[in-house]
Amino acid sequence: MILDSIHQAGKYAALHPMFSKAFAIVGDGRLSGMQRGRNEIQGDRMYVSVGVEKRRPRAHAPLEAHRKYVDIHVPLQGSDLIGWKTLSSCVKLRQLYHSANDVMFFSDEPESWLTVGVGSFAIFFPEDAHAPLVGEGTILKAVFKVMIG
Repeated sequence: MILDSIHQAGKYAALHPMFSKAFAIVGDGRLSGMQRGRNEIQGDRMYVSVGVEKRRPRAHAPLEAHRKYVDIHVPLQGSDLIGWKTLSSCVKLRQLYHSANDVMFFSDEPESWLTVGVGSFAIFFPEDAHAPLVGEGTILKAVFKVMIG
């Protein structure tokens, strides 16, 4: 898991060949002009979902994990409170892995909570279970899905 400022995003470009493209889109303001929903950048290899999402209480935010994609969460308005726990520490499987949606859910409690605000981002790798959208009201955010292989 990585939490940092958008101004520091260049430091992470070498971690994946498509990260620099994702951070360029964040940095040049294109996200604000994108339609709500899925926006393809490079087919299934990388896309971004933009939307107004309803937040939920901590007790109703299960940890989720992915196998095929890295997530880059970028709040556009408001802050997102996101729970985190290393996947290898998760023991309470709530929902088996669903390959079409690339997600599995856990009932474990997060080890820590991150506040991701406007001007920052969080990256969650397949070894990171995360519980996004915690809080009250709604948030406008973008989530990049970057295929691993």
